Amino acid sequence: MKTIKDSVHDHIEVDGVARDLLDTPEVQRLRRIKQLGTVSLVYPSANHTRFEHSLGVYHLACEALSQLGVQGRRKARVEAAAMLHDVGHCPYSHNVEELVYRRTGKYHDDVHDLIAEGAVDDVLREHDISPESVADLVAGEGRFGQIVSGELDVDRMDYLVRDAHHTGVPYGTIDHERLVRELTFVDGELVLAEGNVQAAESLLVARALMTPPVYSHHVARISKSMLRRATERLLDETDRTAEELRRMDDPGLLAALRGTEATAATARRLCERDLFKRALWVELKDVPESVLAVNHDVIRESEREIADAAGVDPDHVVLDVPDRPTMTESTTRVAVAGDFRRLDEQSPLVEALRAAQRSQWRCGVYAPADITGRVGQAAVETLGLDIDGTLVNERRSEWNARLDEFGDR
Repeated sequence: MKTIKDSVHDHIEVDGVARDLLDTPEVQRLRRIKQLGTVSLVYPSANHTRFEHSLGVYHLACEALSQLGVQGRRKARVEAAAMLHDVGHCPYSHNVEELVYRRTGKYHDDVHDLIAEGAVDDVLREHDISPESVADLVAGEGRFGQIVSGELDVDRMDYLVRDAHHTGVPYGTIDHERLVRELTFVDGELVLAEGNVQAAESLLVARALMTPPVYSHHVARISKSMLRRATERLLDETDRTAEELRRMDDPGLLAALRGTEATAATARRLCERDLFKRALWVELKDVPESVLAVNHDVIRESEREIADAAGVDPDHVVLDVPDRPTMTESTTRVAVAGDFRRLDEQSPLVEALRAAQRSQWRCGVYAPADITGRVGQAAVETLGLDIDGTLVNERRSEWNARLDEFGDR
């Protein structure tokens, strides 16, 4: 057994298969991937890594398994999945994940190929554990996959308190010990026992309150967009592949960007925090449906059109259209008067938090500081935004036609 001092959970005891997985190259790589990607450009102390988060998830998974009375090989499989749940992450965590997905069809929780070979495969088989069964648990499949990846998963419990601790933003503080203690299975579904509506609500509130100042902070979004754009160009203009990118770490990706002529300027900006600024920052109600529905190809074409209209270099315009706000935790089931109900059916807070999410959503257009005025005006006209209450219908029609042309590519 190994005992590790953790900044969030104090002492974490690591034993069995998890202990042997700890020193594999695949898990050690997570020491070099920041949990929050470029958020450290906003909060300097947010340098915690996927490695320490994985330890925290393993620790909470052990507590949940003990509470649920799970033992033997089934327990070992879930513990292994908890330790390995982030080995599929790209450098800078989620920042370039969509790019990798478009080129490989794999998100970070699709780890079947990653743990079916090398040191991880050897460790799992030494413990008589099927790598495929562990990968299924990481993907949230089956009854016990819900512990690692689901509405009440220990992954969410750890990252909220850990991100709050390292950023100094207290809103992510939740009573994770109570949440783990009150877990139970009903008809194969992981739910919270009687009297825990407020505990379930705390997950929603914590996530909702952490999003604007941390996960969606405008500087974090600008730097993420710049990094994503540079990484895409790296793949387009060199012989590096998305599969290779998927196995890199943060320093490796940054070195590759700095060493490539086409991306060196952006790498310098990221290293020196010489970031683009907001040329436009638009609320959900002011954005046409045709803009909200855009795909990657349409966004790239629109950036070129905005740049042409503003008379600037296309590399100096970034259009950032986030996904529509969602709240998957609202489907969590909680016991109320002997009946298990979805949280959004029981709690009046859910709709209020959804409304807050919608009001906090922003579409962004970014550019170097000296041209934000020109780029912002060009973006309003090009995208047909309802900034002054007057919709530019002609531009809307063009956007709808373009969506039809590009389809779902």
